[in-house]
Amino acid sequence: MSGAGVLAHLLAQGEGAGADMATLRAIAEEAGELGATRALTRLGLADAAATGDVAELRELLNAWRDAKRSAWRAVLGWIARVVAMLLLAGLAVKLGFGAWVK
Repeated sequence: MSGAGVLAHLLAQGEGAGADMATLRAIAEEAGELGATRALTRLGLADAAATGDVAELRELLNAWRDAKRSAWRAVLGWIARVVAMLLLAGLAVKLGFGAWVK
């Protein structure tokens, strides 16, 4: 059973035992809130500066991705230039322009 299925089953069981659905939903909501707060506290994201920290981390990650993309483009550009240079040099030698270099 999934987490939602287990929760639905427990809510139905609680309602069958005499608790009303509104109370059970409120309990489930409070339990979820408490679990989320605990998880954020364990991650160190429970303070007021956490929003700024997460935004800064996202910005840093985007900058890293942009830098990585730019680096790959630069490497591919250099490879293309070297290949073009080698092709032109081979063509020049093949056409007899090699004597000009000597």
